[in-house]
Amino acid sequence: MQRDEHTNAAAAPLIRRFEEPAFDFAGRSVLVTGGTGSFGRAFVKAVLAGPAPRKLIVFSRDEQKQYEMAQRWDQSAHPCLRWFIGDVRDVDRLEMAMRDVDIVVHAAALKHVSVAEYNPFECVKTNVHGAENVVTAALRTRVQRVIALSTDKAANPVSLYGASKLAADKIFIAANNLRGTDGATFSVVRYGNVLGSRGSVVPYFQRLIAEGAADLPITDPRMTRFWITIGQGVAFVISSLAMMQGGEVFVPKIPSMKVGELARALAPGLPQRIVGIRPGEKLHEAMIPEDEARSTLELADRYVVIPGHPGFDVAPYRALGAAPVPEAFRYSSDENAEWLDADALRRLLGSTA
Repeated sequence: MQRDEHTNAAAAPLIRRFEEPAFDFAGRSVLVTGGTGSFGRAFVKAVLAGPAPRKLIVFSRDEQKQYEMAQRWDQSAHPCLRWFIGDVRDVDRLEMAMRDVDIVVHAAALKHVSVAEYNPFECVKTNVHGAENVVTAALRTRVQRVIALSTDKAANPVSLYGASKLAADKIFIAANNLRGTDGATFSVVRYGNVLGSRGSVVPYFQRLIAEGAADLPITDPRMTRFWITIGQGVAFVISSLAMMQGGEVFVPKIPSMKVGELARALAPGLPQRIVGIRPGEKLHEAMIPEDEARSTLELADRYVVIPGHPGFDVAPYRALGAAPVPEAFRYSSDENAEWLDADALRRLLGSTA
């Protein structure tokens, strides 16, 4: 089903909050890699808004960003906070940081498609070897749960970034085979473009508009993407953390929008200039390709791709009302049942303020 069929029928999609099931961080020790990034900062804010964890460790390689975060969340007001300088490329530093840690949220990555295409060795070192290092350090320590952030670009990838994240996803899923009887469990969340995150198209367009640009550069007017706010992304990770058993890939139900329509919603009277699709980009993204449909369950607000390893118990998901999707099912940005219009986009952007 194509975009034009949805224009009127799905102009106001359900804006899901992904707050259930809740996860209790109270008394636990939590580490987030890439903790100074857009997701990391929002995750820290969300955790500090609830019952205090025993420790909340921000692990990243950028001392300036850590310093700036520490000014926002004063240590005396939040004694649980810890600031670890480190790189996911360094397994020894990761292992040191994970001592006495219960929960790991892995958000560190090189994520810009064009940068990864030009710097493939660096992309692989961070996204693939970094994932391996997170798994190794977690298995060597007493970590209980690890959940890793992925991307729609990891499904049937055409870019190095997508391929590196697919490899990372496979590493985390396979890590459940190494855990033994009492080691960490590993799962993955996969979602689309984050509205307002660093490097995303929305703040780029907003900057051009503020600077008085004569037009907005559009890769292709047909291009579609999934959209999620940073707050929704954090809530989705936390709720997936609560229900994970180990090996699942969690995919949220979120709306699509054409990039050209997004630009028109932000600047209705501004002309658009077509610049062409960049290396490594797709015209449309898929978060669940057809080949994964055979192992996908549907819940009210998300899909769960079940791992293939033996012994995985689907009963808890059945108890939540999960049902298999049709065998030919495909969850892609151009065939989505929910679409953003200009008003819905503004509501989402308002929720990120």
